[in-house]
Amino acid sequence: MGEYALPDMPYDYAALEPAITGEILELHHSKHHAAYVKGANDTLERLAEARDKGEFGGLVGLEKTFAFNLSGHVLHSIFWQNLSPDGGDRPDGELAAAIDEHFGSFEAFQKQLTTATAGVQGSGWGILAWEPLSRRLVVEQVYDHHGNVGINTTPLLVFDAWEHAYYLQYRNVRPDYVEKLWGLVNWNDVTQRFSTVTSTKI
Repeated sequence: MGEYALPDMPYDYAALEPAITGEILELHHSKHHAAYVKGANDTLERLAEARDKGEFGGLVGLEKTFAFNLSGHVLHSIFWQNLSPDGGDRPDGELAAAIDEHFGSFEAFQKQLTTATAGVQGSGWGILAWEPLSRRLVVEQVYDHHGNVGINTTPLLVFDAWEHAYYLQYRNVRPDYVEKLWGLVNWNDVTQRFSTVTSTKI
C-alpha cells in the first residue's frame, strides 16, 4: 500500500526572504506539513484496522481526520510550488484572459483573493480554483483544510492563512503577509495547472 511522503522543497528555506523568513519556512515545511503527512498515513492505518476488525464505531471521526490531514498535505504541496524566489508580476496568455473574463480584471481578481485570504475566520486558505461544470475560475475560502468549496473544483493558486505560516514574522497583521505573497507567485506553475485542468472535460 502506498504511503504519503513529505515532498522536498523546490528551493532553500531562506530563498523567499525577506517576504517569508527561512525560520518560518523550515518550521512550516519540516514540522507542520510533515505532521499532516504523518496524520494521513496514521489515519489510513487506523481505517484499515477498523475494516479488519469490523469495528466502525469511530468511522465518522476517522474519515474527518483523514480528510483534514490529506487536504493539508495536498494544499501545502501546491503552496510550495505556487511560490518562487523569482515570482511575482502577473500571468499572461490564456490564464490572463480567463482571469479577465471571470473576474473583470487582474486587479479585481487580486483584490478578491486577497480579501478572501485575509478574511478567513480562524485558520484556512484563500484559493483560486477551476470549476469544470461551468468552465470558470472561482475564488474560494477553505476553513482549516477543507470545507466551503465546490466539491468539483481544482486548486490552482493557494494562499496559506494559518497563523503558523506568518505569525512569527507578521504577528496578527495577516493582510501584510498576504500582500507579500503576491510578489512570490510562480505564475508558470499556476499556468501549467490551469492548462492541465482546462484540457480535461468531465
